[in-house]
Amino acid sequence: MDIIMSNFPEELSFPEAIGENVRAAVEKVGELYGEQLAEVSITLTDNAYIHALNRQYRQIDRPTDVLSFAFQEGEEPAVTGGPEMHVLGDIIISVERAEEQAAAYGHSVRREVAFLAVHGMLHLLGYDHMKEEERLEMEKEQKYVMDELGIPREQSASQGGTNGKKI
Repeated sequence: MDIIMSNFPEELSFPEAIGENVRAAVEKVGELYGEQLAEVSITLTDNAYIHALNRQYRQIDRPTDVLSFAFQEGEEPAVTGGPEMHVLGDIIISVERAEEQAAAYGHSVRREVAFLAVHGMLHLLGYDHMKEEERLEMEKEQKYVMDELGIPREQSASQGGTNGKKI
């Protein structure tokens, strides 16, 4: 899987472990769902930037934790003679929001950013949670991937951390 990772704004920096956890989660989804030849773009950001995107694209005037923009929604015609790799889309993760949620939920930032990456990837693959039955299916898939990553929900914040932050 081709994963293009960036920070925006560019002057933002995050512990290397955060990017590694996001990458591992995205690769695991690709492996489990047969998307090894896909491309995805991941942007790690802060609450201010994701707030602006959420307002612009979803008309929701507050920060969120993750946004996904799928490039292949609905039925697309088959492309012949092109590269085998296809572009799934973009995932934007607010690391600031992930840190807040990890503290609120009592688990590690590592678990939270991995979960958000998995959640975003499942959206790119067509999963949604607008209806109750869709929500239950997506939750089941999220749990499956997180278990395959070896990061079950029961992991507590006390299972690791650096520099005072649970990574």
